[in-house]
Amino acid sequence: MTKRIGLVGGLGPEATLEYYRMIIDEFKSTDASLNYPEIIIYSVNMSELIGMMKRKEYDRVVDYLLRVIKSLKNAGAEFAAMSANTPHLVFDDLVKKSPLPLVSIVEAACDETQRLGLKRPGLVGTGFTMSGTFYQDVFSRRGIPLILPGEQDRNIINEKLFSEIELGIFKSETRDLIIQIIEKMVRNEHIDCLILGCTEFPLILTEASYAGIPMLNTTKIHVDAIVNYCRR
Repeated sequence: MTKRIGLVGGLGPEATLEYYRMIIDEFKSTDASLNYPEIIIYSVNMSELIGMMKRKEYDRVVDYLLRVIKSLKNAGAEFAAMSANTPHLVFDDLVKKSPLPLVSIVEAACDETQRLGLKRPGLVGTGFTMSGTFYQDVFSRRGIPLILPGEQDRNIINEKLFSEIELGIFKSETRDLIIQIIEKMVRNEHIDCLILGCTEFPLILTEASYAGIPMLNTTKIHVDAIVNYCRR
């Protein structure tokens, strides 16, 4: 028996589609009997939620997400996961009140970093993710430093995410620009991997490695953790 999955989607829609596809593909790869898990997706209003986060109305963000998770539970979900890195900014507060167990993308990313024996990961994501401490808090508890791009590069990454990538617009010049930032982090900060801390990044950075270091695809890492929990 598998557990019924609840997904908080819509942050953004492109990544939510990938979560669904990848979960199904993972079951296809190990079971040819069409025995796929039941999945309930609640696609949130991205503009409304991001607006609250921009205004730092974090209590309202928690209440909003809590309402979504309660709806997933009422629909029959047995556990839940948020298909984005950014809302994990309030994960610690949310998990205390959640009526369902939650699978954290940050914990999963940290587990994978340790499993691979990596010591000096870089992190890119939305401005919320790069300026927040929710990734650093998890990694620092395990003695792993996280390296961020410089402020100007963080601003460029955030702008490209919200003006293009989150909208499903993937430009080769934007990909080249992000690769240049990765190369700079390797050259100046000696990172040994890069955590793609936005679930839309793998849609534009499609290779397993750039600048000679592995890309840690948090979408794939999170999906693996969700599937493992589902099968328990």
